[in-house]
Amino acid sequence: MTTNHWSLKILHILNHSLPLQSGYAFRSHNILRAQLNMGWQPIALTAPVAETSWIDRGKDEIIEGFRYYRTAPLSGGHSPLNAAFRGTLALTRRTREVSESEKPNLLHAHSPIFNAFSSLRVGRKLGIPIVYEIHSLWEDAAVTHGAYLRDSWRYKLMQSLETWVCQKADQVAVLCHGLKDDLMTRGIPPAKLTVVPNGVNVDEFKTCAPDPEYAKSRKLDGRKVIGFIGSFSRYEGLDLLLEAMARLTPLRPDIVLLLVGGGRMEEHLKAQVKRLQLADRVIMPGRIPHDRIPGVYALMDILVYPRYSTRLTELVTPLKPLEAMAMGKALVASDIGGHRELIQDRHTGLFFPPGDAAALAEALTCLLDNHDLRRQLESQGSIWVRQKHSWAKATAVYSAIYARALGTRVVGDSFEATNV
Repeated sequence: MTTNHWSLKILHILNHSLPLQSGYAFRSHNILRAQLNMGWQPIALTAPVAETSWIDRGKDEIIEGFRYYRTAPLSGGHSPLNAAFRGTLALTRRTREVSESEKPNLLHAHSPIFNAFSSLRVGRKLGIPIVYEIHSLWEDAAVTHGAYLRDSWRYKLMQSLETWVCQKADQVAVLCHGLKDDLMTRGIPPAKLTVVPNGVNVDEFKTCAPDPEYAKSRKLDGRKVIGFIGSFSRYEGLDLLLEAMARLTPLRPDIVLLLVGGGRMEEHLKAQVKRLQLADRVIMPGRIPHDRIPGVYALMDILVYPRYSTRLTELVTPLKPLEAMAMGKALVASDIGGHRELIQDRHTGLFFPPGDAAALAEALTCLLDNHDLRRQLESQGSIWVRQKHSWAKATAVYSAIYARALGTRVVGDSFEATNV
């Protein structure tokens, strides 16, 4: 029997990455950081769809010491299916080029499934194991955004392809238990599925002074600030939050709502603010630089996550409540599956029935009036997220995932390949 030790090199195939700012991009980059700290060599390759809005499109680059390879963008004028097909072919060629150059021990494809198609084709040809990681169910996200209906042929096709990819990959990582349970109902063996939850950079998201410029320019001094930071997607329930504010403002002259971010619902929300006559109580500053987010969190007294109950939100966990807890903030959240994996009612947050504006207003009133409960939630949430959801803790399971994919066993921070 012979054994070989090596520092594992992993090629991550991503939909998009920094410098674009999204939960997907930040999660992926933090995974690279955590794996480097484990003594491995992570590198990344992005799909062609990621390049369409970048200035230096298609150029490889180094970001914070990590090499990001790029796939050249597609030309415009293609139908969605044709673009997906051509993009997959382009990514397959690029994955093979980078694999032959870098010689990774493992290909780690992140959703959507088109990245996995490229990885499976290249991995099988070059004899490289494949791990597929699902951040979200993209077909359900498409339904939520109105791209197609759940009973449509496109939805059923995407779901079938997702199942097929999970069957073919050597190992499958999923964001949360909701996704794992769903895939098991499709016949994917539990031993093939591992949860790799979202994490928080606890050195970045921690108690700090409020951003003085935002506090002054938005006239927040002396006011109770209810807040949300994130994407303005339909399923986030921000329209419900505005309805709750309309109920509260006649009774609470001291409160203001700070909605930070942007997205599909932005214009709709602005129109709703005008219709509800909340212009002097709702502040929408747009997106802000990532390095200023902790200081803006510090301005807020209560963070609200009023997601509606959909198949997507019941199965998939969000990132933002973890950031808020790390910042020592009290939370109000809708009682849905994705939140229940992260938040314990009246221990690390306060739940209300999804879709119920009156109940949301009541929960906010409870925390505004109950100083002791708010402080309790702030303290317990901060302790819990640091114990359970630092990036080092969240990503430690990759050792076991990669070992199973490679047919090896873990030895410290390296791997021992056994040949008989």
